Amino acid sequence: MTIQYVDTPDSLADLCEQLSGSTWLAVDTEFHREKTYFPELCLVQIANDEIIACVDPLALDDLTPLLDLFYRDDMTLVFHAARQDLELFFMLRDKLPPHVFDTQLAATVLGYGDQIGYGNLVKQCLDVDLDKAHARTDWRQRPLSSEQLEYAADDVRYLRELYHQLNHRLTETGRLTWLKEDFATLSAVKTYQEDPHKSWQRIKGAGRLKPSQLAVLQQLGAWREQRAIKHNLPRRWILKDDVMLDLARFAPTSTESMKKIRGLEQRDIDRHGTAILEAIKTGKAVPKSEWPVMKRPTPLSNQQDAVVDALMALLRQRCDEQSITPAAVASRKDVEALVRDEETSLRQGWRYEIVGQQLEDFLNGKLSLSGSHKQLEIQQR
Repeated sequence: MTIQYVDTPDSLADLCEQLSGSTWLAVDTEFHREKTYFPELCLVQIANDEIIACVDPLALDDLTPLLDLFYRDDMTLVFHAARQDLELFFMLRDKLPPHVFDTQLAATVLGYGDQIGYGNLVKQCLDVDLDKAHARTDWRQRPLSSEQLEYAADDVRYLRELYHQLNHRLTETGRLTWLKEDFATLSAVKTYQEDPHKSWQRIKGAGRLKPSQLAVLQQLGAWREQRAIKHNLPRRWILKDDVMLDLARFAPTSTESMKKIRGLEQRDIDRHGTAILEAIKTGKAVPKSEWPVMKRPTPLSNQQDAVVDALMALLRQRCDEQSITPAAVASRKDVEALVRDEETSLRQGWRYEIVGQQLEDFLNGKLSLSGSHKQLEIQQR
């Protein structure tokens, strides 16, 4: 099948006309993010059963016809590991396409394991070995070779076949409804909205700070995030995480005392010193009642650990019956949260339906476990 390379307004309009009768499209993107805060969209690959196309956003000033197609109420966009692709479209339109199908999530409930890669899934489902020769391509460079376009096209050429196969199996097994909430989350604006005042939570090592120091780190994190967004720069290019931690820990009160912070260069002090000192001052003024808290789970007792062990056995038993990898359903931390009676994904959606309810029944004394040399036995009480 010939790949259409779309790099003019007329060819884009023609492609969108060709695709206008589709109710689903396989979509992938290539982007670059090493030197920017926001991902730079470099290529959009699209396919249905009759067409494969590579749209070049670096050559096109306006992607409106394509986005109008993607955001149609009757259109389903098919991705593999959709999150980063959808982040790009959210950046372009400040909203998300209404209907999404993610083959990675679909594979999860069909027994292919947790977060399976595209190439691995293509191999398992279609017995095709994908070419990896251009995995490190800089997609900003032009012109693109025919080999690069073929490589990019493979990301949707086989994605459409995965969609048909996995969608059929989900429907056949009654598991398509399991993914309704997961797919809806991918299309929810709040999934992609960043709160600068929560960015401190991503700073490695923040858990070692005192609450009063976290209040300073919160202000520093918000300042860095806002500056990174404004200038479209990676956070680490503004200030590195270890420098942020030391600034919060020692809270210097002058540009002179800032020179004692290891890793804080003079050029950083010259450029950001005043703003850093203001953020530190604001953080130190936060009332104790409003200090941020690094959430740490309450340690479990030995008896509670034993209960978690039993629940993990029940989880594996139930997942084996459903031919689903246990790791795709819940981690030990998820089960521990259930024992603590905290919010957990085991109380939501398909995970609750297939195993969460049974785990709660066990905790509530409605189920018991026994074992033999061959298997675990579950009895209703």
